[in-house]
This record gives sequence, C-alpha cells and structure tokens, in this order.
Amino acid sequence: MRYWIHLAAVSGGVLYVMPLLMLVVLTVAIERCWVLAVVLHRGQRLGDDLARADPLRAGLLRILEDAPAGPQQAVLAACLASQDSDSGAAFAEEAMLRQATALDRGLWILDTAVTAAPLLGLLGTIIGMFHAFQLLGDNGPPAAITGHVAEALMATAAGLLIAILGLIFFNALNQRVRLALHQMETVKVMALNRLYRPRGGSLREAAQPVRRQAQGA
Repeated sequence: MRYWIHLAAVSGGVLYVMPLLMLVVLTVAIERCWVLAVVLHRGQRLGDDLARADPLRAGLLRILEDAPAGPQQAVLAACLASQDSDSGAAFAEEAMLRQATALDRGLWILDTAVTAAPLLGLLGTIIGMFHAFQLLGDNGPPAAITGHVAEALMATAAGLLIAILGLIFFNALNQRVRLALHQMETVKVMALNRLYRPRGGSLREAAQPVRRQAQGA
C-alpha cells in the first residue's frame, strides 16, 4: 500500500484519479451493456411477433398490448396512431428521434474517458520526470534516477489501460445502438406494410407488380 501511495505522489496525485476514472468507465459500460441487451432482446421478440401477426390493426394492437415497454414498442404505437402510410411514417420517425437520445445516453462519458485518460497519464509522467531530472541535477545515483523514470511511466500505462478498455466498450455499445435503430426502422416498415397494404391481398400479392416491372426492365 505504501508503494502505491508513493507512486501516486510521484505522479503529482494523478494516479489517485485513475481508479476513479476506471470505476466510472466500468459503471457506464456495464449499465449500458445491460440496458441495450434488454432493448435488443425485446426488439427481436417484437419483430418476430410482427412477422407472424395477423396483418390487421386489431392484431397489431394485441401485439402492442403484450409487448414490454421499449423503443421499438414506441415506434409501433406511433404507427398505430396514424391514419395513412404518410402520417404513419412521419409519426414513426418522430418516435425514433425521441428514442434515439435514450439509447446512447452516457456514451459521451466513455468517449471523454478514452481521450482524457492518456492525457492525464501523460501529465502524471511529466510530473514524475521532473523529480527524476531533479535527482539528475543533484548528482543522484543512476539507480534512483532510472527508478523515478520507471515510476513516472506508471501514470501513462494506467491512462492507456483505461483508454483501451473505454474504446472497446465504446465501439461495442455504438454497434448495439445501431442495431437498436435498425430494429426500430424494421418495426416501422413491417407495421406500415401490414396496416396500409392493398386491401384483400397478401404481402406476396402486393409485391407482384413490382416484380413484373423489374422483369420487364
């Protein structure tokens, strides 16, 4: 314990900040991983239910009532509140924009930590190097000088470790946010296709004119 206190003192107190910064990064990362895992699971279930649903408003309403709260459920509710495909698309886009801010909440903390941690570590190393140069100016023993240099580099190592972990979590969580946004877009398209497809026809029949046009081209 005394040695770690000595290292923190050599870095000018920067190493006291590093454990706190690491705790913040892990807390945000674990919380966002859990929340986004739940969101993606619920979105997958909602998409599967829509794929098997009776393509009528009553069937979609039953799915909405049974679906747990989530961003994808909010998009489905917005589609069901519309009167035509244009208003449905507009309502769904509004719901997606409102939900998007909740999905990436807290990711700015990881982004800041990725940038700030190496800079803080570098600052601690520079402060530690001042002590090493002071020993060099006082004609201190070479072993003491190299020891101070090694201790000063601990701050940079700690900052890089935090930055690497933060970057891994940041990229992984950004990927999950993109998947959640894709699920919301999919729910919007599926709901509007089932609400406002041609009356009395199936989805396959509705797609036949498009296929004939493509074959003719």
